[in-house]
Amino acid sequence: MSKNVHTRFAPSPTGFLHAGGMRTALFAWLVAKQAGGQFILRIEDTDQKRKVDGAEQHIRDCLEWLNLNPDEGPFFQSERLELYRQYAGRLIEAGRAYSDPYSPQEVQKFREQAQAEKKPFLYRNHRPENPPAWDGKTPLRFKSEPKDYTTHDEVMGELKTGPEVIDDFILIKSDGFPTYNFAHVVDDLEMKISHVIRGQEFLASLPNYRNLHEALGENPPTFVTVPHILNEQGNKKLSKRDGAKDILEYREQGYLPEAMINFLAALGWNDGTEQEVFTIDELIKKFSLNRIQKSGAHFDERRLSWLNGAHIRHMKLDELYKKVSGFWPKTAENYDEEYKNKVLSLVQQRLKFFAELPELTGFFFEDLPVNPKLISEHKQLKKYDKSQLKELLEITKTELEKLAGFKADKLQETLNGLLQTTGEKPAVLFSLIRIATTQAASSPGLAETMEVLGQKTCLNRLGKQLQDL
Repeated sequence: MSKNVHTRFAPSPTGFLHAGGMRTALFAWLVAKQAGGQFILRIEDTDQKRKVDGAEQHIRDCLEWLNLNPDEGPFFQSERLELYRQYAGRLIEAGRAYSDPYSPQEVQKFREQAQAEKKPFLYRNHRPENPPAWDGKTPLRFKSEPKDYTTHDEVMGELKTGPEVIDDFILIKSDGFPTYNFAHVVDDLEMKISHVIRGQEFLASLPNYRNLHEALGENPPTFVTVPHILNEQGNKKLSKRDGAKDILEYREQGYLPEAMINFLAALGWNDGTEQEVFTIDELIKKFSLNRIQKSGAHFDERRLSWLNGAHIRHMKLDELYKKVSGFWPKTAENYDEEYKNKVLSLVQQRLKFFAELPELTGFFFEDLPVNPKLISEHKQLKKYDKSQLKELLEITKTELEKLAGFKADKLQETLNGLLQTTGEKPAVLFSLIRIATTQAASSPGLAETMEVLGQKTCLNRLGKQLQDL
């Protein structure tokens, strides 16, 4: 590919963006970056009735979060109406467009007639012989020339279609705005778009676009049809209607943009290796259209969380500390940066997204109330009576009181010694100590956790647990 590569992301401002739209943007961005080309943002806002306030800014915010910054744009179709009229004039002069004289009621009768005859409805079968001159107040229709097409798609391969799928579609509506079918072709030509990357829902209209390109005397771009993203069950296309999340919800939950890009890239694409975690630079280098699959890709939020955790684990601690600044539990504000860094270093390996931070670290910043269920519902500890548990904790507390220098290595030696003294298994003794000192079912390494908590806090919490038994 050369620097003449121009790709575009062309969303409609009709609501929030979810994974499907953002993957399209990512693929277009990767193709452009890999070739040293241009990535263009175009807002397709010709359907004014469906336009949602704030949606344009939302689109920009999504791209900004993922660092998919356009080289040009945004361009707004609503500001390009004169351009579409000029192209419409070219088609009228060439005899390839005409004023639509029929009312919606008359068109509906044509549809019902076709249905009664058990034939597909084609508007061109009712094309008027002598349509009136177009005055800009009635719809303008394309005068198609149905034919066979073989269209090469970079993902789908050779697509063969017959004349029966080509029809006279509306170019410009009665409100003066162009339809998507017309405006996007004009804009792609004007912006010298080399690769049109979009979803499978547009495949059925491809022959009409080819017909329009020919009528304008222009060559079509390279078509790249990406597979659907399916819901987690894999039985239908992922959609807002079925609960697909706004992509910015993941930002609010503390997902990393690098991880989201890694996740989106793998929805329908792989590089042919076992590699799962990619940096953005690696994706730019390795991405290729011929590795995009034809079949649908399953959206799996658990995999996204795993990937995000993998990216978190690869981060330097000081960088991670800056990024989690807004996610600490409220009680953390009473502690200094050094202490919070120690806490963060312990949970970094377990953190999947930043919103988990309060749950994973709450016990480092406050004494949580004793929760009897942690023992009564524990697989091992529920088999012991209170006197046995109390004896184990008393022995532990006595040994920890003797300890000079509350460091992880010394703590681990003491804990191992307690196993010998009590004759208990780690699954019993260490679980009991963990519950007593954290009031959590799980934590980072016990000795490391106790070191950060400090001797005084650990002994106080052991005492509270003993009082509750």
